[in-house]
Formats: sequence, structure tokens, C-alpha cells
Amino acid sequence: MSVAGFITLAIIVVLTGYGIALYNGMVSLKHGVSKAWSNIDVLLKQRHDELPKLVETCQQYMKHEQGTLEKVMQARSGVSNALGQSDVSALGRAETQMRQGLMNLFAVAEAYPDLKANESFKELQKRISQLENNIADRREFYNESVNLNNVRIEQFPDVFIAKLFHFKPFDLLEFEEADLADVSVKKLFE
Repeated sequence: MSVAGFITLAIIVVLTGYGIALYNGMVSLKHGVSKAWSNIDVLLKQRHDELPKLVETCQQYMKHEQGTLEKVMQARSGVSNALGQSDVSALGRAETQMRQGLMNLFAVAEAYPDLKANESFKELQKRISQLENNIADRREFYNESVNLNNVRIEQFPDVFIAKLFHFKPFDLLEFEEADLADVSVKKLFE
């Protein structure tokens, strides 16, 4: 083999290895986004399961607040629909409505001292508050994973591999501006 042939072969091997490394890095990022989404999905489903219990507990005390309770259940349905369609933008909007509905529900509950003293209500309030905090943490991790993926598939020379193998960007999970403030359910009852 001539020197030119050896150099050509070495360049092909190096470029192939580099292309494989780029591809594997993008696959890893894509699966990191999927994993982060799964973490959010689990927490949203747990909260989804807690909400009917909360509404049922509140209904026993809040006879004149059916509109507030219905809004929470409608928001719950919106979150469920967005999850079923894997629509991150719709999920962000539905989550905003859900969080606002919960804030309203807990604020209205202030007028019902028997409800606030109910052990079931206290436990559900605590559980939902913990889930809200965990969702916020996981959302941050998801958005960071999405950002890493989206930046990588646009960078040179990764963009060539991304286009060749159809790597797509992911949407960030964003809440409306009014919902970005920290929601502390516990503070509503102190």
C-alpha cells in the first residue's frame, strides 16, 4: 500500500469514527430528553390521581364552591389530554390552568375552617404541594435536556449528522408568565 493510500485510509477511518461519535452523542441526548419527559409524566399522573380525592374531600365542606371545584377537574382533564397527545405546548398551558385552579381552590378553602382541619385535606394538600415542587424540579431538568439536544443538532459539524439521520428539536415545557412565581400551597394555610 502506498503512503497516499495509507493516508487516505487513515483519514476515512478517523472521519468515520468521528461521525459515529457524533451520532452516538446525539442519540444519547435524544434519549436523555425522553427520560426527563418520563420523569415529568410519572409525577403528573400521580398528581392526576390525587386531584379527585382532593375535590371529593372539598365537596363535603364547600357546597357553594362547585365552580371552583369544576375548574380544577377541567384543568385536570386538559393536562390529561395534552399528555395523551404528547403536546408539550398544550401541556404548558394546561399546567398553568391547573396550578391557578389549585391556588384558587386552596385560597377558597381558607373560608372553611372545618375543611382546613380535616386530616385527609391536610395530607392531600401536603402531597400535592410535594408533587408540584417535584414537577418544577423535573421540568427544569427536562428543559435543560431539551436545550442540550436542540443546541447540539444545530452546531457545526453535528448539523450534518442531525439532518442525515433526521434528529429533530424538542419543545421546551413552558408555563405562562403569571405561573412562573413559586407556588407554595403551605403558605396559603399558615
